[in-house]
Amino acid sequence: MSPASEKISVLLADDEPVARAGIRSLLAQAEDIEIVGEAEDGFAVQQLVETLHPRILLLDLKMPGPRSADLERWVRENHPTTATLVLTGHGRDALLAQLMDAGVAGYLTKDVTSETLVNHIRIAARGRKSFDPGQTEQAEHWKAEVGVKWESLTKREREILIWVALGAQNRFIADKFSLSEQTVKNHVTNILKKLDMDSRQHASLWMTTHFPEELEFDT
Repeated sequence: MSPASEKISVLLADDEPVARAGIRSLLAQAEDIEIVGEAEDGFAVQQLVETLHPRILLLDLKMPGPRSADLERWVRENHPTTATLVLTGHGRDALLAQLMDAGVAGYLTKDVTSETLVNHIRIAARGRKSFDPGQTEQAEHWKAEVGVKWESLTKREREILIWVALGAQNRFIADKFSLSEQTVKNHVTNILKKLDMDSRQHASLWMTTHFPEELEFDT
């Protein structure tokens, strides 16, 4: 067995105790890996990365607190020696592309074998990324087909599109942002033009298909 000082330190972040227990059990079989801490939300992730300086952050995609992409950008800016591996049950192209752009070292689904997980941890610990060609192609295709349209929207247009997708009418949106109904109508017209769509229904479907996480908040 390698000396403790040479072990790969891992911070395990998942809001489900059962999931953490399962991952802990899998990693216990690898003599060169040591779980040094566990977090159940994004705020705890930040605190523990600050204090433990793990070599690897094994991050569940959906947890309470800051979103995973925002967490990764924070890690890259403040603790660049910590490499992040995402381990998730959500395999959507949008999330893959966003996390790749944020700087994660790998993106794995929770049905991977223990051998695959351990290998990816070892690769990340050596400072390398472990995306396969298929994942890179998926992310690039999403950015070309969907991401470029999302980026073309202004902050206000994105906010209004979210409420359109939630079924809100122009009067409600106008009151929400202290705008006139005509201004909201103009924004919706611009949104549809940028998305190359002809109706609010199509825009709503596009939003719920590609960005469901943007709709998950307390309205």
